[in-house]
Amino acid sequence: MKIGLVLPSVPGYSETFFRNKIRGLQQNGVEMILFVNNPTETSSLCQVYNAPKLNGNAISRFYHSATSLFKAVVFHPKRSVKFYQLERKDNRSFIQIVKNLIANEFILSKKLDWLHFGFGTMALGRENVAKAIGAQMAVSYRGFDYYVYPQKNKECYKLLYSKNVKYHVLSEGMKKGLLQSGILEHKIIKITPAIDLQFFKSQPKENNTIQISTIARLHWIKGLEYTLEALALLRNENIHFHYTIIGDGVEQERLQFAVYQLGLSDCVTFVGKLPPEDVKKHLQQTDMYLQYSIQEGFCNAVLEAQSMGLLCVVSDAEGLSENVLNNQTGWVVEKRNPKLLVAKILEVIDLDDNEKVKIRQQAVERVQREFNLEKQQQELIHFYEENN
Repeated sequence: MKIGLVLPSVPGYSETFFRNKIRGLQQNGVEMILFVNNPTETSSLCQVYNAPKLNGNAISRFYHSATSLFKAVVFHPKRSVKFYQLERKDNRSFIQIVKNLIANEFILSKKLDWLHFGFGTMALGRENVAKAIGAQMAVSYRGFDYYVYPQKNKECYKLLYSKNVKYHVLSEGMKKGLLQSGILEHKIIKITPAIDLQFFKSQPKENNTIQISTIARLHWIKGLEYTLEALALLRNENIHFHYTIIGDGVEQERLQFAVYQLGLSDCVTFVGKLPPEDVKKHLQQTDMYLQYSIQEGFCNAVLEAQSMGLLCVVSDAEGLSENVLNNQTGWVVEKRNPKLLVAKILEVIDLDDNEKVKIRQQAVERVQREFNLEKQQQELIHFYEENN
């Protein structure tokens, strides 16, 4: 079996789902290739094919566009004609079809069993590529392209939903949404993220100050301002804590100013984006993990925190309420409500040690049972072995 995975770029160190997926499928005899938008990337994971460089100055754009169009017409004319016919059937204009043909020539040239778009947005403008090359089509949804992107781009997936596609989702919430969009249930498969259980192991710790951590992009969608407001209220209760934020992003300056305004400068640290080993070191010193997101598809970081036996408090944003079982493996709090969040943090702090141990143990056991890489790999193999 040969699978082409379409991504914006080669998976980075933090994109564990895609890296684990590629390695797991390869171990099961599947040939994997990557199609990425970046025209210069390579990878040790598998063969990478790069999209043509269609930005830059006018001469560069013309050269790369003409080259891709020439390859499409001369080297694989049958697929190009089939793609044109499918696009015309969808009432796309001649100019848009030519643009789509140029942009997708690097995929149209390959022979595949499956063409899998790693994000829903990656399939836009490519709804007919799989059929044109005789491959089955799959699409994975993540939080942003399922919950956020359609808010500004209404009915962006309308054409995609009319195609013969197999959908991979992270949560029951996503599955329910697709069912409401008219997708047949047997075409929607839930496969949750999984983690390296040997790497993220629980370890005992002794802290005089309560150590709290969050791993997140510094983006409004992660609810970090609400988290900081809750921690300011916690400070007013004379609780000694230190909060570490792991990650970077466009909102860093604004969040740092919020820390200053809330009087938290001496107990909040931004450590930036870290490699897995350093993330693990921070989590080993953490007592409580917070993920108070406004929107979240599922969140690997919360699985890692639970696997390490941390007390996890999360928001009720989409997949988080499936990731953490309320009052069993952690606690789920209504989002956008700092007062509720601080009340829950205080409640967790005041729990007796036996109850904390019970929650920690239940979290570790559930992650080991439900979110291990072996289980995920078998689910992925089953996903592709069943005909679409």
